[in-house]
Amino acid sequence: MIGGLIRVGVSLALLAFLAWWLDTAVVLDRLASFDPWWALVAVAISLPQMALLAFRWRFTAAKIGLDLPFGSALREYYLATFLNQVLPGGVLGDVSRAWRHGSAEAESRIGPAASAVILERASGQVVMAGVAVLSFASLPFAYSAAPASMALAIGGVGVAAGATVLAFRRRSRTGLLADFGRDIRAALLARDALPVQLVSSTLVVGTYLAIYIVAARAVGVTTPMWTLLPLVTPVLLSMLIPATVAGWGVREATAAALWGAVGLTAADGVAISAAYGILVLVSSLPGAFVLLSSGRGRRGGRLPEARVDTGHAEPDPGSRSRAG
Repeated sequence: MIGGLIRVGVSLALLAFLAWWLDTAVVLDRLASFDPWWALVAVAISLPQMALLAFRWRFTAAKIGLDLPFGSALREYYLATFLNQVLPGGVLGDVSRAWRHGSAEAESRIGPAASAVILERASGQVVMAGVAVLSFASLPFAYSAAPASMALAIGGVGVAAGATVLAFRRRSRTGLLADFGRDIRAALLARDALPVQLVSSTLVVGTYLAIYIVAARAVGVTTPMWTLLPLVTPVLLSMLIPATVAGWGVREATAAALWGAVGLTAADGVAISAAYGILVLVSSLPGAFVLLSSGRGRRGGRLPEARVDTGHAEPDPGSRSRAG
């Protein structure tokens, strides 16, 4: 409870600082001109995005011996995304889907289910970091002020990566993840797993970038796409820092710093970032319906369709291909 209040306070403090530092009227004018048609485009992009995320989770779970129907994975991912948007910390939705999946049967396997969720998220974050490296490398070609912005962005990525590593280390000390190394090899590094993880995560990252560009267009920012793209991944990576509510505040502060460092209007960066947050929240609203329906006729909030494979045999490859 106290941690949640602190994160809410950090979000509000960062947003208040930006309101004091920047020309608030410019940001509000941008947001007031928000084009709802672009919101529909963002929702349309989020549909294959959520399907890819559900597929990646299902595939990861299958590689460590857990069965997860695609329909259940899709519903639970919507629910997790919604909870991550409205609850402090940005990870409680993932905790929810790990618990609900792991406790789906009488023989609870919360530990392996937690591993599947952590590894699935790690797959995306590793690819996002790779895209960020490419973005940093392209900054000198896109902006004359790139060296300063690059140092700032690398520092932000270092903080985010450090926070992520610490989170993994804290979890790895629990009994639930005693076999985490084996799970990493099976779900991420195996010869038949690595290509699937890389392709699916690259496509997911592509949808994040697309929605961010849509957010820029929604508030009337016409900066060319290839000029904006190198700045997007540092902003998205800043949201990994679990110090706010759904990245609010830290995302906008990172955008303001980056936009200003490369000679663009900082207020535009904040407006785009805020619009992105709004679009992600709107796209996650189906999760609210899952939340409302999960309390009706579901014992203990579990996934009645999910089955757990207690053996270590490989799942039917055909079932995995149908998930895509």
